Amino acid sequence: MLDQYKISYQSFDVASDKAARDEMIKRTGQMAVPAIDIDGEVVVGYDEKWIRQKLNL
Repeated sequence: MLDQYKISYQSFDVASDKAARDEMIKRTGQMAVPAIDIDGEVVVGYDEKWIRQKLNL
C-alpha cells in the first residue's frame, strides 16, 4: 500500500539484523511482525485502517 501511494519508508529484516530486532522488542515488547511505526506510534500487525488514518489516505 505504501508503494502504491509513493510513501517512503524503511524496512528492517529483524530475522537477520539483531540491532533492529532488539529495537523492535524495545518498542513493542513483542517479537511479532510487522511492527509499524508512524510518527512514534506503533502498531503490531498489518492494520490497514490504522495506517490509512495515520497517513490521511
